[in-house]
Parts: sequence; C-alpha cells; structure tokens
Amino acid sequence: MGVPEKLAARLSMAEQHEYLRSKFSRRSMIRGGAVTLGAVAGGAFVPGATAQAAAPTAARTTSTEPVDGALVAPFARHLAFGNDPRTEVTVSWQVPVAVKKPFIRIGAHPWDLSRKIPAEVRTLYTPAGVGASGDHTQYYVHAKLTHLRPGKTYYYGVGHQGFDPAQPHLLGTLGTFTTAPAHKAPFTFTAFGDEGVGYHGLANNALLLGQNPAFHLHAGDIAYADPSGAGKTADTGFDSRTWDQFLAQTESVAKQVPWMPAFGNHDMEAWYSPNGYGGEEARWNLPDNGPDKANLPGVYSFVYGNTAVISLDANDISFEIPANLGISGGTQTKWLESQLKRYRAAHDVDFIVVFFHHCAYCTSTAHASEGGVRQEWVPLFEKYTVDLVINGHNHQYERTDVIKGNKVAKELPIGGTAYPETDGVVYVTAGAAGRSLYAFTAPDSYEGHEHDTDSVASFVNTKDGKVNETVAWSRVRYLDYSFLRVDVVPAPKGRHTTLKVSGIAETGDRIDHFTVSRRAK
Repeated sequence: MGVPEKLAARLSMAEQHEYLRSKFSRRSMIRGGAVTLGAVAGGAFVPGATAQAAAPTAARTTSTEPVDGALVAPFARHLAFGNDPRTEVTVSWQVPVAVKKPFIRIGAHPWDLSRKIPAEVRTLYTPAGVGASGDHTQYYVHAKLTHLRPGKTYYYGVGHQGFDPAQPHLLGTLGTFTTAPAHKAPFTFTAFGDEGVGYHGLANNALLLGQNPAFHLHAGDIAYADPSGAGKTADTGFDSRTWDQFLAQTESVAKQVPWMPAFGNHDMEAWYSPNGYGGEEARWNLPDNGPDKANLPGVYSFVYGNTAVISLDANDISFEIPANLGISGGTQTKWLESQLKRYRAAHDVDFIVVFFHHCAYCTSTAHASEGGVRQEWVPLFEKYTVDLVINGHNHQYERTDVIKGNKVAKELPIGGTAYPETDGVVYVTAGAAGRSLYAFTAPDSYEGHEHDTDSVASFVNTKDGKVNETVAWSRVRYLDYSFLRVDVVPAPKGRHTTLKVSGIAETGDRIDHFTVSRRAK
C-alpha cells in the first residue's frame, strides 16, 4: 500500500495511516494531478457525500462532462441486516461513475415498486502511488430500510437519475430479500472466511445459494485488496479495484441473502483511516449496536429466530498480527460479556453463535491458534456456554472436539452431539472459501475418510511469540475448498432444540456433520 515492507511490519495501523498521509500530501498529490478537491478537504472517505461532489480537478485527464445516467447500470448489490433483522435491511450497491439522485424502489410485488427512497453515496478515493490501484474513485451507495414487516419477502430495484428499475425493460435487474420471522421457525445459515477473488470463491458462492440460507456469515479476510495482511513483510501491492471484482463476484448471493462480515487482518487498509477500516465503512452498512463504532465498525450483534449472532474483531486482541492490538482499550471484551449475559438471560434466545477471524483452536502450519483469543474470549465462551464459534484465518476446514479449559471435555466424532450447557464449546475453522490453501501436520480426517489421531503437533501465537503445543482436540481436518452450513431447528419449551452443523466441500460432498443441542426456553 506504499509503506515499505520492513517499516510496515513494525508500525501500528494508525502509524501506517499517518505515514501514507504524510507521504501523499496535499501538495504532492495536486502537483501530480492525482486527487479530487473533495478527497483533499474531507479525507479519502467522505460519509454522506453525494457522488457528484467527487468530480475530478482540472489537473486530471478524466473528462468532467457528466455521464448520461441512462448509460450507467448499478452493480455489486449486497444486503445486510440492521439492528433488528425482522424490520431492518440495508441494500448497498456500486456505480462505476458519478450519478445523480440515487434511490431504491421497494414493494411487495415486482409490478408494484411505488415506494421510492433516496440513497446515500459514500465516495472512496485512492490516489496514484497508494498501492497498484492508481487514481481510482469508487462510489458505494446505501439505502437503509426500516419499519419492514417480519417474515415478509420484498422486491427492490436500485437506480438513479436516468436509470429507473421500475421501467419495464429494467425489471430484470430487480432483487428480493426476506425479513426475519417474528417467531421461532426453522432456518439455515451459511458461513466461511478468506474468500478473495477467483474461481473457488465463485464456485462456493454458487453452492451457498443452493442452500437457501437466511443469511451468510463471512469470518474475515474478505476481498484481499491488501495482500500484505496488515503487518506482514511480504507485500505485493494494495489494489482497491479488487473490491469491485469481489462485490461483483458475490452479487449472485448477496443481492438476496444478507451478507454479514467480520473483519480480518487483510481487511485493514492503512490509507483510508487510522484504524484501517475507513474503506470498510464506505463499502458496508452493518448494525451499529457494537461498543465502539468509530474504532470497531465490524463488531455488532443480531438475533434471528431463536439464535443470537455476535461478530467480533480479533485484530483488537491478536498477538500474531498486532497492527490494531489494543485498539478498543478492552471495551470490546466488556461488551462481549454484556452481550453473552444478556442473550443467555433472554427468554426468546436459545443459541449463541460467535464468529470472528483469528482462530481460537486450529492446527494449521500457517497461523495455527491465536493466544489473544484464548486469553480474552475463550473463558467467556465457556462461562456463558456459547454454542458454536466460527473462525477463518487458516485456509482449511478444521473442527474440534468439545473443549473446556483448553482441553478435550468430550470427544465429538462425526455425527455426534454436543450439549454446551454441560460439555463445553465446539470451534470450527472455515477458512477455505477461495484463497490458496494451507497445510496440516497430521493427515486429513473427514466424513468417509476418517483418520483418527491421538495428538497433533501445532503452536499458539502468544505475546512472547510462537509456542509449540501438542493437542488432542483436532477432530476433523479437510484440506480443500469448503464452507459451513447450519440448520437451526427450534423446539417447544423444555424440549431439545438443535443446531445441525455440516461442512460442505466445493464438490457438494459433505465432509463433516455434528449436532449442538440444548433445552429450548
């Protein structure tokens, strides 16, 4: 991203941001004809700015003539829940050039889109010299829909002046979404991490859509526009245009399935803001109920049916990649405990699912386990009997036995059942969404190809560096592209409600399955 490799390896994210901002100063950027007036005055990301405000300066060679809106088609639609999935959904999209008066139309039928709502444009500018993307402006558009009816399917179309999706010849551009039901009902969700742009990510997306999920969780390292990984010494060049490719790649799913991300180390981009998340705030419009939206915009929670979902930012507690270590000052962990306590006491919540990037337990030869997670969050997961923890970071599929106190509390073979109220917590690494695969030190062991191993050599990242360990909790290992499917089955009060969890390979084959069960409230 323009920060020398050795320097980036020892600077915090805020220090990398300051370095880039001083290097690409107002004077040098204007002299090179590589900035807009809006970007200089308000920063690279201008919340709430209109797209037409980001017109090029005379120094740039791009034409200042406005483009006919009828010739510009929106792309890269992606949905997200608001704080309450029963009544709030955000629709987001991109346009390739500045447009006027963007909006969304919504209705109960494709022939009835009379409700028209103005949309907000967030302009993200990346000057030449910041990585490989060179003088690139991105226009992200967001419309937050509220007061929706629970359990209802809506049709929507996105447009701008000159492009109205309600016109007959544009009805093919319409999308749909369905709000969460008002009461407990069966549903499915999917999850993975570490996708990037490429064939395998595209193939997994196609399989995701076939699962008919109510929502999808992305456990971080989303597009890989920053290959350096925020502190790694190998840097092949930040490229903001990778996000254009990624959001176009995922549109087939994300235009109808809320796509809920957590942020990983490759999602911190130093140019846009001191915390590295300025770019992410331009691209996503996520629930704003976290503890510190200014520093941790990817931390939030929501409830769907009988299941509470919590997204965390493990960059805040990572010893391995410390670019944002301690950024929350401990507020994220305090908020996590308050959320776990609240959801465990809620009369309508049975399950708690937590997802974030860095692994609590994994035997990969690459990143393995994160000691910061074990130190800060694992005791809380056990205290409040979290039902399922989903991670990425390591590019493979691995599932643990039931763990308590850093040890196997109960073996959980393929097809087995865990009872978190008494047993402990199950952890799944689902980081094989599309990026190049890592490796295990032990043989693969998955459904139909079991290879039980008593112990596996691995390591954990601590504040003092890597510490070797030999573990017995590695139950399922699969080294190929895959994702997670979770079927939630409610039950009457006092009976056992279940999470039926399956690992699904890119081939469509099932590689793992187990059940998490507890008494319904």
